[in-house]
Amino acid sequence: MRLALYQPDIPQNVGAAIRAAACFGAGMDVIEPCGFPLDSREVRRVAMDYGTEAAAPRAHSGWTAFLESVGTGRLVLLTTKADETIWDFDFRPDDIILMGRESAGAPDEVHDRADARLKIPLAPGARSLNVTVAAAVALAEARRQVGWSDAG
Repeated sequence: MRLALYQPDIPQNVGAAIRAAACFGAGMDVIEPCGFPLDSREVRRVAMDYGTEAAAPRAHSGWTAFLESVGTGRLVLLTTKADETIWDFDFRPDDIILMGRESAGAPDEVHDRADARLKIPLAPGARSLNVTVAAAVALAEARRQVGWSDAG
């Protein structure tokens, strides 16, 4: 299982995503360009040692380069525009949970390439979760479904 961030805008969110991926035993991908260097102080501060040990992110120079690395894993896009929820989806161990940009979400070409588009149900009137919070919720649900636990 992997977590992928599409052209992230906020370095602290990348650092938090690295920690979430590490804590849920997932790999991490960052699809560039980013609005900051991946080795920035802000990323390192939030990621702590997780960014160099358990979940060092793989950087991809763009969407095409990322797609070349996907292999057989399904691209599961989290989006507020989806009809299906993460609770109703059957995750697989090789899924790639893909998050759009904080400022703009994912463009049409990303939506078109996704094997599944999912949302996290929210309270009435709530618009969206922080991208890293949403990623962690989805990773937790995916791990719960595939039977992974902290015991291995």
